[in-house]
Amino acid sequence: MIDRRILLAAVASLPGLAVFRWLQASPARAAEKFEIEKTDAEWRAQLTPQQYDILRRQGTERPWSSPLLKEHRKGVFACAGCNLPLFSSDTKFESGTGWPSFYQPLEGAVGTTQDRTFGMVRTEVHCSRCGGHLGHVFDDGPKPTGLRYCMDGFALVFHPAAPSAT
Repeated sequence: MIDRRILLAAVASLPGLAVFRWLQASPARAAEKFEIEKTDAEWRAQLTPQQYDILRRQGTERPWSSPLLKEHRKGVFACAGCNLPLFSSDTKFESGTGWPSFYQPLEGAVGTTQDRTFGMVRTEVHCSRCGGHLGHVFDDGPKPTGLRYCMDGFALVFHPAAPSAT
């Protein structure tokens, strides 16, 4: 026979489980197809553990931890998963948030989806070629776009511009 207290506790926990599932909801892009698709094992073999956590599991790095935060040379920031150029250094700015920030991606480089993790609604940014999670975009950036693409630096690689011949 089932104890009524156990039954009541089980029933009472159902709303909590539903909320937990909502907080941990996976991105809508999980079913989306990308030009570069690899197995989980292939991604793990290619990426560092931190890159894998960010790009494939929608993790994030500690603020102020990315060496790319202080990268100020001319060049291009590309996806660490597939090397697709994502942002020009011309659009990088100091947001004071602890993550590399840009006001505009290169055309066609990123996609967005609604992210409902952690009990809030945000706009998640991912690589348009491999689907790797890059960060989030917010509407508190500088002109001309007013957007702040707050990117995880470990999801990016930097390619400096070639020195110009004089």
